[in-house]
Amino acid sequence: MTATDKKTVSLVLGSGGARGMAHIGVIRWLLDHNYEIKSISGSSIGALVGGMYAAGKLDEFEAWAESITVLYKVKLFYINWNNDARGDKVINTLIELFGDYQIEDLPINYTAVASDIRNEKEVWLNKGSLFKALRASMAMPLFFTPVVRNGVHLIDGGVLNPVPIAPTFSDHTDLTIAVNLGGSVHHNLGNVTNKLSTNGSILSSNLKSITKHISPTKKGQFEKGVDWRTYNIAELAIDAMQSTIARQKLAAYPANYVIEISRNACGTLEFERSAEMIKLGYAMAEHWLKEV
Repeated sequence: MTATDKKTVSLVLGSGGARGMAHIGVIRWLLDHNYEIKSISGSSIGALVGGMYAAGKLDEFEAWAESITVLYKVKLFYINWNNDARGDKVINTLIELFGDYQIEDLPINYTAVASDIRNEKEVWLNKGSLFKALRASMAMPLFFTPVVRNGVHLIDGGVLNPVPIAPTFSDHTDLTIAVNLGGSVHHNLGNVTNKLSTNGSILSSNLKSITKHISPTKKGQFEKGVDWRTYNIAELAIDAMQSTIARQKLAAYPANYVIEISRNACGTLEFERSAEMIKLGYAMAEHWLKEV
């Protein structure tokens, strides 16, 4: 393709926690290969990465993601001395770093998908504050507190639609490309990603290195407030649920192309492995789209 015949893309970015940093790699591959992203629909982490791209902040966001350490991650997601609503600390940190935007002002069509859990239906957020939309779309049960919007309790979009293709139906683009973070389990990911790290997803294995940086008083408070087994079981349950729903949604509403990211590529909150996931996303885009 030449610069004058770029293929336009509606990009659908799925939910899946830290694996969603692979979305950055997919976007990089598309841009490197002369595709023009005209529309983005995303659930949860897909909404976040897509929103950062739509706002023109992908470079800065990628640099921040690659700087995340285990300790920083725990402070961001787990430690809540002020008893703020779970998830607010993450969103407020992102606003401080990157600023907020009105979705209507973004240069491309953008939709973040959340779940109205009481009425069991999707909610498409395509107006107003970008980060308020992201806060709702990312409200994963157990990890983030639900968001109340117009009297409706909203939680993570991936609960009802991990790969939200429907918001792109009215797009006039050449291709719809979906990225599913709930792909089949692979036991030899290293061959694809040039021997990526094989760190486990059980955060409790890092507990000693985490708590040695915390004062004795707060260390006891922290350890008392975290049941690692609960988090690990919740992670497995959410992955299994979203993988099943994603297969059903993709069968009902097929995209032109689907990029599959294995659901065991990394744990839901292993954001310290962002650089690996970005590399994996680029490699998987090459694998699934090289013949397009």
